[in-house]
Amino acid sequence: GRCRLLCKPSALAQHLVRSLGQSAVLQGGRWLWPRWPRLQMLQQLLQPPEPEPVVARELLQLPDSGLVALDWLVGPRRARSGSGGGGPCCVLLLIPNAAGKVTGGLLQLGLRALERGFVPVIFNRRGHNGCPLTTPRLQPFGDPGDLREAVTYLHCRHPAALLLAVSEGSGSGLLLAYLGESGSSSRLAAAACISPIFRGRDWFEAGMPWLYEWPLLLHLKRGLSRYAGSLAEAVDVDRLLGSRSLRELEEALFCRTKSHPTSWEAYWERNEPLRDADEAAVPVLCLCSADDPVRGPPARSLPLELFRSSPYFFLLLTRRGGHCGFPRRGPGRCWGHEAVLEYFKAMAEFLRAEERRKRPPRPR
Repeated sequence: GRCRLLCKPSALAQHLVRSLGQSAVLQGGRWLWPRWPRLQMLQQLLQPPEPEPVVARELLQLPDSGLVALDWLVGPRRARSGSGGGGPCCVLLLIPNAAGKVTGGLLQLGLRALERGFVPVIFNRRGHNGCPLTTPRLQPFGDPGDLREAVTYLHCRHPAALLLAVSEGSGSGLLLAYLGESGSSSRLAAAACISPIFRGRDWFEAGMPWLYEWPLLLHLKRGLSRYAGSLAEAVDVDRLLGSRSLRELEEALFCRTKSHPTSWEAYWERNEPLRDADEAAVPVLCLCSADDPVRGPPARSLPLELFRSSPYFFLLLTRRGGHCGFPRRGPGRCWGHEAVLEYFKAMAEFLRAEERRKRPPRPR
């Protein structure tokens, strides 16, 4: 009753409507500050998860000798870790925002997925969240090369499992770019974006609420300052650490480089999240709120025509929820997490039914 699903009519859309319509999670819940989306956003950024998760880190070396980190959630703190018998049925790849900030909300989603039998793993970009930076190069906003290597590795490690991916906030730019560039070769069975940023350049140029921008800017600078020596050969470190906005930092890192400088316009021609959206061939649920203070007004920030024309993109739009907030009282404080997990369950059921339907009839 509080949500609207915008999509192109199809058998998959009908199945999704039935599955989500029968679920109670989309009714959300009452909250103390329903009309204060910026407080919801601040809570989402700062509140730690309960209980604290246990994480096992794995470093993946890339073809150019760079490193990305995969953090496997193996259980809550003080709980006995380890997996049960048999291989996983679904591996869930969690992609943080573009600043690499692993929020309490993302960890809470991972823990909820773990309780439901998923195998959650967090993708950390080069130099983010304590991942060592072994090359003087970071990952641009919409360059899916490193993510492709991680997905290929996960497929090789768990060849029989369904691979799923979910992104949070500005991290959706990376996931959407990967889905468009990979097309039917993405190896993913389904994907979801929570409060995604669809138009990267417009988002950087419009500016963001300082409650959101300054914590992420400081988080990025603190991480980059550890590698100031190695980055000095590629970028102007003084300009980088003196940036007063996320746009200035993005330009210092990827446009005003010493070896291959480029213009702001050319950078976004290669890094817009939806540049190849027509090639996407994987179901994608985008969970958005009309009062999102970070993405901006729906009229200019939501690509409504994409959801009307593509059979793979589904927009679940709610009136209130803030940015990655979607709060409710009680356990599992974000109903958006439950909606995403319900969506993945519905996709798995649909794919199994399609596989059975396409099998040749058994001989009598």
